[in-house]
This record gives sequence, C-alpha cells and structure tokens, in this order.
Amino acid sequence: MPKAPRRPPQLRGRVFRGSTAVSRGLLTRNELRSSAWRPLFRDVYADAQIAVTHTIRCTAIGRWLVPPGAAIAGRAAAGLYGCAKSSASEPVDVLVPTATRIGPTAGIRVHHGEIDSGDTVDRAGVTVTSPARTCWDLARWLDVIEAVVVIDAMLANRLTTTPALREYALSRAGRRGWRSLLRAVDLADAGAESPQESRTRVGLVLAGLPRPETQWVVAEQGRFVARLDLAWPQFKVAVEYDGLWHDDPEQFHRDRQRLNRLLGGDWIVLHLTAKRLRDDLTGSSPRSGPPYGHARTPPGDDDRARAWM
Repeated sequence: MPKAPRRPPQLRGRVFRGSTAVSRGLLTRNELRSSAWRPLFRDVYADAQIAVTHTIRCTAIGRWLVPPGAAIAGRAAAGLYGCAKSSASEPVDVLVPTATRIGPTAGIRVHHGEIDSGDTVDRAGVTVTSPARTCWDLARWLDVIEAVVVIDAMLANRLTTTPALREYALSRAGRRGWRSLLRAVDLADAGAESPQESRTRVGLVLAGLPRPETQWVVAEQGRFVARLDLAWPQFKVAVEYDGLWHDDPEQFHRDRQRLNRLLGGDWIVLHLTAKRLRDDLTGSSPRSGPPYGHARTPPGDDDRARAWM
C-alpha cells in the first residue's frame, strides 16, 4: 500500500511559498511535488484539500508575484470587493506602472498604465485598485454593458457614488478611457439586483428605449401590489427578467399571481429570458464572458487572511 504524503500541520488548509516551506524544513523538494499540494503559480502552492477560488489566486498574485507599485485590478479587484464572480481559472487582471516590466505568467493578465496617488488601497496585505480606479479600468477594458454590470454592483454596495465617479472621470479628461467611464456611469444604476437585470436594462437603453426605473413599486390605494425589475410608469409598461429562481414552481406561481394583478390594472408586463436577452438584443448584447454577481457583503479580510503564511 503506497505511503500517504506527509502533510505538516503548519501547511494544512494554507497557501504558501514552496521555497519558504523548504527553507523552514517543513517539506523537502520531493515532498512538495506530492499529491498533497497543488501548484498555483511558480513557487506558490496550496493544500490540495482546499477549494482554490479566484479570490485565493488573486491574493497569491498580489502578495508574491507582482512588482512593487502594481495592483490587482479590473474584474479581479471587483471580485475582492465582493462585486463580481469569476471562475477559479479566470485570468487575474494586474495593473502595472508604465515604466515597470513584468514577465509573462500563466493566469495573469497584465495591463500597463499610469497609477495616480489614491488609485490603490490595501486589503488584507494585497494592493488593489481603488473603487473609482477599478470602475475606470473596467470601462476601458470591457465593453460598455459588461462594465456597467460591475459598476452597478459597486454602486449598490456603496463602494462609490455616481457623482464621485463622474468627478473622477472629469479630473482625467484627455486621458485614455475618461469618456468611456462617463458613458458607463451615465448608464449605471444602483437599483439593479442581478447582473442579468443590468444587462437587460442597458441593452434596452442602447437599443433606443427611454431609461427605465429600477425596482419600481406599484401601489393601489396605498397598498403594495408589486415591485418591478424595470418599469416605464408613465406608459404602464414593465420588463421582468425571468431568472433561475423560476425553477421553483411556488415562486413562479406567486410571481405570475402578482403580475396578473398588475395586468388587471392595465399594465403591460413583458418577460425576458436569458435566450431572449441573447437573441432579441443582438445589436447591443455583450460579448460572452464570465458570469457576475454582487454580494451585499464583501468577503471578510480576516477570513481571507487565515489561509496564508
């Protein structure tokens, strides 16, 4: 029967530098190559029994693989703020000062650019672009719909505000991407409650419709009737995005019952599925990319820090 790999307690459940573990006598070079440990990057390993997430990979890169002055940026930064979800294999965006060189590393997407004072913050020992700088980079690097998806989440989580982002963009007038940020901010809305709601709203606006109200509450004689994803109350027209929760028959029944009450009040309620969003809004559909979500509470720095040595 083969001997089980040695797993020192100091390394269990952790991400670590291989060279550090060897220099401290915790592992030999041969033991480091055993099935007990999973290589993440050059000289960076994880306990094979932990689930390696995009956040863990971001933290490893930020702590050990980027040069001084660089920062986790873009989608990766938004993920660390709790405003985007990426698969573990999604490349990590890193912003590097213009004059700094960094060699290619699998799993890292490098962007060079000027980094102004105040453009970075420290989160549990990892340098991350500030919320405003993150939104600027998203507006430069993504198409407008996907940028707005994440900016909506940043606004919803109160990490920044629309006026603050407009001021940030205007203070950088003439620099690449400042108009892109203004455009994205003008389309953003903190009321969106899911990425697909954001994509639906922006797709409709780019298709030429007036900007809708988000999470519009319909009341009758002071009593609540319904809350609508997107609404044009002056026309009594609404759009509802039918998400995965419709797999729940009871929820589906309650939703249709609610909307039937609206129809009785002369509202027109249109339903949009993922397929219709993809097919019907061809001219304004985003390019394919990873799904996003926004947690109302970003991951705690203390919880994230426990896995590191």
